[in-house]
Amino acid sequence: MLDRSESALGIVLRSRFYRSAFLSLLIAGVGLSAATPQLTLFLVRELHTPLPVAGLYYVTNLAAPVAGFLVGRWSDRTQDRLLWFRICSVIGAAGWLAMASATAVWMPFVISALALSVAGGSMAQLFAACRDELSRHPTRAENRVVATIRMAFTTGWILGPVFGSWFGGVFGLRTLLVATAVCVFAQMIPLGRQRVERYDEPGREASSERRRIDHMMPLLVFTAVCVLAMTGDTIKFGYLPIYMAEELHVSDSMRGAVIGIQPLLELLLLPVVARLADRYGAIRAMTAGAVLGLAGNLAYALSTSVVGLFVGQALTAGLWACVGALGVSIAQRLYPEGVGTASGIFLSAIPLGSAIGGTIGGIGVAAIGLPHVFFIPACLTALAIVAFVVLGNRENS
Repeated sequence: MLDRSESALGIVLRSRFYRSAFLSLLIAGVGLSAATPQLTLFLVRELHTPLPVAGLYYVTNLAAPVAGFLVGRWSDRTQDRLLWFRICSVIGAAGWLAMASATAVWMPFVISALALSVAGGSMAQLFAACRDELSRHPTRAENRVVATIRMAFTTGWILGPVFGSWFGGVFGLRTLLVATAVCVFAQMIPLGRQRVERYDEPGREASSERRRIDHMMPLLVFTAVCVLAMTGDTIKFGYLPIYMAEELHVSDSMRGAVIGIQPLLELLLLPVVARLADRYGAIRAMTAGAVLGLAGNLAYALSTSVVGLFVGQALTAGLWACVGALGVSIAQRLYPEGVGTASGIFLSAIPLGSAIGGTIGGIGVAAIGLPHVFFIPACLTALAIVAFVVLGNRENS
C-alpha cells in the first residue's frame, strides 16, 4: 500500500470506521462549540456569578492534562480502543446535564474539573483508534486521512456558535446545555457497536515500555512547545471583541465576521497542510505554522483597523490548521508504545493553553493594555519556533 498514490478522501469513504469517526466528530464539534462561548454568559445570567469569578472558570482546564494522561494510560491497557471513547462520552453527557441543572456558583467549576475534563478524552481516544487503523493498514496519505477526519470537528466549530447563539436566545441557556449533553452522547451513535482493537507493534514489549516515563520526554517537550504557540488564542477570543467594540468601534456584524473567518480558513487549509507535511515533513510544517502564528499575533498587536485584524486571523488560521492536522499524529509518533496516552496528553494541551493564555491575558491587559497585550503571545510563539527548529534538526540527525 505504501507504493500507491492514494486519495485520503477515498480511504475515508471506503472505511466504515473512518466514516463513523468523521460523523462522530462533526456531532461533537457542533455540540461543544454551541455551548462553550455561552458558558460565561450562563454563569453571569443564570447563577448571578460576578464577572471576575466567571472569568476564572477556564482555570478548571488545568485538570485536562491529568485526565487526558489517566484516560490515555487506561486506554493503552484496554484491548478495545473505543471502550474509553464511549466511557468519556457518557461522562461528558452526564457532566453537561449536571451543568444545565446547576444552582450554585461552585457547581460548574467542580463539574468542569471532574467530569468535562474527562469527557475531553473521547476525541483523543477516537484519534488513537485512527492511529491503530493506520498502523494496521499503512498508507502514504496518513496525514491527509487524519486531516480529513479532523475537518469534521472544525466544521462543527463553524456551525456550532451560530446554532448556539440562536438556540440559547430562543430556548434559554439551560436548554442549550441540555442540547450539548445530547450531542456529546450522540457522538457514539455513528460508531454503533464497532470495535477497534488496540494495535501493538510486533516484537515490542509494550507492557514494560509503557511503564517507562522517560520514553515520554519527546512527547512532553513537543506538547509544551505547542502550548507556547497556542496561548494567544484565549487572549484573542477574550479581548479582541472588546478591542473592536470599544477602541475601533466596529459593528456587531463586522466583529462576527472577524472572529468567524479563522475557523473557515482553518477548514480550507487542513488538507493543504497535510499534503505539505507528507512532502516536506510534519515538524517542518509545524514550524511554518508557528511562524504564521507569530505573524498573526504581531498583526493583532500592531493593528489600528479591522483590516489588520482580518490579516491576523488569516495568519492564525495557518497555525491552527497545522495543530489540527498534524499535532496529534506527531504526538503519536513520538510515543508509539502508547498512542492513547499520546493522544490524551496532546489534546489536553489545548485547554491547558487556554487556561495559561487566559491568565497571561488578564495580567497583560492590565499591564500594557490593548492591543499591545498580543506582543506577549508573539514572544511565546517565537520561543516555540526556535524549539520546533531544534526538534526538527534532532529528528533529521
